Amino acid sequence: MGTSNIKPMFGGHEKFVFRYGWLKKGIDAIKDNPLVFTDEESLATLGVGKNMVRSIRHWCLATGMAEETKGVSLAKPLKATELARKLIGTRSSWDPYFEDIGSLWLLHWQLTNNIVRGYIWNLIFSSYLEAEFDKKQIQFFLKKHIDQAGVKTTDGSIEREVDCCLRTYIPSVRNRPGSISEESLDCPLAELDILRFVVDDNVYRFNIGPKPSLPVGVFGYTLLKYLPSVINSRRTVSVDECVYRHGSPGQVFKLDENSVVEYLEQMHKITNGKITLQETAGLRQVYLQSSVADDFDAYALEMLRGHYEQK
Repeated sequence: MGTSNIKPMFGGHEKFVFRYGWLKKGIDAIKDNPLVFTDEESLATLGVGKNMVRSIRHWCLATGMAEETKGVSLAKPLKATELARKLIGTRSSWDPYFEDIGSLWLLHWQLTNNIVRGYIWNLIFSSYLEAEFDKKQIQFFLKKHIDQAGVKTTDGSIEREVDCCLRTYIPSVRNRPGSISEESLDCPLAELDILRFVVDDNVYRFNIGPKPSLPVGVFGYTLLKYLPSVINSRRTVSVDECVYRHGSPGQVFKLDENSVVEYLEQMHKITNGKITLQETAGLRQVYLQSSVADDFDAYALEMLRGHYEQK
């Protein structure tokens, strides 16, 4: 993974994980005012404090629901991305309130593939290949990787990013019944159960294997977003590249090889053979018809539309 052309950003989340309703609230506000997050009325508009205003902005960008546009001042206006418009843009969108757990898997994919605002998420889920870790181990791994990539930051910044990343996926432990602090409110991605905290061993462990709540349409979308990075002019990609390579659906979703193969077999059916799993001389490969390979983004969105419209 090269970082020569990108500059990862740390701390924009203000140490808050995103909450239920934040992304929808942010996108609705952007629709009315592209500069809402720098507007003097932003606190009243969004109904949260100053740090949370900045955090909502960060998470809308980090999850790919919003993108910056060119402005005439230092403040950059935001706009909803095409994915956001289709997913949560209006009440008639696919899943405006994230009631489908497939949408949470989609957000996890978006976040871990955002090299600028989700850099630590990307490294933990795609570059760290051990099944478990403690905080000291993961921070050492990240510092080494970040130094090698030539990215400038501090140990304290890395530690804060790791804490926020872990809280994105680990349900909070409330010490006293009835007491809920601002930092103990769970992120929706905790529902995915992709990362677990083992109290007795004081380690974090990836839940590697089948993901029954991950829909084939969402897997298909992520596969099609991933393939352009590996396929070049080929029409085939090996199953191993879909399972083990950095940034692959297998890595990001912590799937085992059998699970990925099952998804690929299902994709043959739902794409009417446009994406097929073939085995030649003992090598399993994914084959793409030209109609897919010529426009990955359009076909990826079509996969998502098929998922949401069948519900």
